Amino acid sequence: MKVIAIIPARGGSKRIPKKNIRDFLGKPIISYSIMAALNSKLFDEVMVSTDNNEIAEISKKLGATVPFLRSEKTSDDYATTADVLLEVLGEYQKLGKDFNYLCSLYPTAPFITAEKLKQSFDWMREKKADSLIPVVKFSYPIQRALKIENNNLKYIYPENINKRSQDLELTYHDTGQFYWIKTEVLINQRSLMTGNTIGYEISELEIQDIDNESDWKIAEIKYQIVNKK
Repeated sequence: MKVIAIIPARGGSKRIPKKNIRDFLGKPIISYSIMAALNSKLFDEVMVSTDNNEIAEISKKLGATVPFLRSEKTSDDYATTADVLLEVLGEYQKLGKDFNYLCSLYPTAPFITAEKLKQSFDWMREKKADSLIPVVKFSYPIQRALKIENNNLKYIYPENINKRSQDLELTYHDTGQFYWIKTEVLINQRSLMTGNTIGYEISELEIQDIDNESDWKIAEIKYQIVNKK
């Protein structure tokens, strides 16, 4: 069984300059994903897919491989994660290397740990799933979501106004940290979400989207709290 970790790390971040290699509590933020993958001992290859030479050099110093740079086609704002992963698999096939499973780790996800990678991979194989996505519960019932229409607040689902919270179905969202999938399934379906995808639940304290400066500060605070425990 051959397993690859792919860390997509494009260079052109607009909202946070040099986001993927910016200092996060003393280390480039991408280092957390690279080290989690390396320390898990799960992977035959831990590689970074990037179009940026500075990211490539830092990644190699941290122990990842960068055997080729990402193409222009998968470096624009419209390329999906699946597009990037498929390109990487295709390039490795040209080198005579094939893999049974892949894990895509986002470069700005410092809460990824080797233990989470091992537990989730075992869970996916135990459940005979084709892919696995880490998820977190919505902190408030989305069935009571509001919208603004003609400057007035309205319920999107008015039928749920008088229902008790505990009677509403639990809902989840993608944590945006990592994804496991069988490579054959990705090649055939060209999507990380398949008809046989399972979730791996993560605490709300251990996730944080990082899209702006406030997000960055919150992530650092959460990380320090989690690691004090």
